[in-house]
Amino acid sequence: MTTNSINTTSISYRDAGVDIEAGDALIEEIKPFAKRTMRPEVLAGIGGFGSLFEMPKKYKNPVLVSGTDGVGTKLKLAFELNKHDTVGIDLVAMSVNDILVQGAEPLYFLDYFACGKLEVGTAAQVIKGIAAGCEQSGCALVGGETAEMPGMYPAGEYDLAGFAVGCVDKNNIINGSTIAAGDVVLGLASSGAHSNGYSLIRKLIAKSGIDFESDFHGRPFKDVVMAPTRIYVKPLLQLISTLPVKGMAHITGGGITENIPRVLPAGLTAEIQKGSWPMPPLFTWLQAQGNVADLEMYKTFNCGIGMAVIVAEEYAAAAMELLTEAGESVFHIGQVRAQQAGEAPTVVV
Repeated sequence: MTTNSINTTSISYRDAGVDIEAGDALIEEIKPFAKRTMRPEVLAGIGGFGSLFEMPKKYKNPVLVSGTDGVGTKLKLAFELNKHDTVGIDLVAMSVNDILVQGAEPLYFLDYFACGKLEVGTAAQVIKGIAAGCEQSGCALVGGETAEMPGMYPAGEYDLAGFAVGCVDKNNIINGSTIAAGDVVLGLASSGAHSNGYSLIRKLIAKSGIDFESDFHGRPFKDVVMAPTRIYVKPLLQLISTLPVKGMAHITGGGITENIPRVLPAGLTAEIQKGSWPMPPLFTWLQAQGNVADLEMYKTFNCGIGMAVIVAEEYAAAAMELLTEAGESVFHIGQVRAQQAGEAPTVVV
């Protein structure tokens, strides 16, 4: 078996005056971190034009599930703070959490890092974060692209995109179709704002004038606002292999009230109980700074719930116990019921 294919370390536009030495230095910097993400199914070697991945033998009727995403304007804060060690984790989390909700095990990940001029130290921090996210989710970092494009990005700035592929047996796809009135909605705690709502967050930070180094409930504010997105893959894969899970929703852009409806059958409403989980101080602060209405908070931010899991009432206690033992903070946040005329498919009461 050969080792990792890190296409992500190749540099684009070599005929346009790219610093090849910088590219080679980046390769050497990140090799050991990418190697730690390897799975037995990775077949390709370093430097190939494409990455090769063999389908795991354990799947009887495999269906591939793919997802792609970025980090959004959270990157603007990374540039301002010169803090690049967590956005790679965000990048992986946004894609692997998305494919997870359909019951898929993430298999491999590819990234795209674009900049005006490659700064090896910055790029290495970002890609080490990507490797850390892949380790957390059990998927291999098999490739990608590091593109240097003079004139496209201001000095010190870059853009990120990621792509994850996972697999689920066809009979085990989770699509919400069996959700029924009486089912329980469980909420898994977020680690912060994750990677959503940062256009508003940045405006509120600027308005407040807060010092990023100031203490915020025992931590520097910059660490709170830049906390990486929580990756829920391993605990939830354990849950769905143990108990029947009817639906899951990754709480991203659109918040609680616009993401849970994506997995609900027509005619049902998820009634979420306000106060059934602790609102993290960051969200309380954001709401106060912008005088943001409750409804707007719930449809803009995750408000402390990064993943919603829907199970039959009879399995709710066991599911909460299993997730707690796996290290998650989990709350009974609501119930599914028949939808009333003209009612939204998710309400917070």
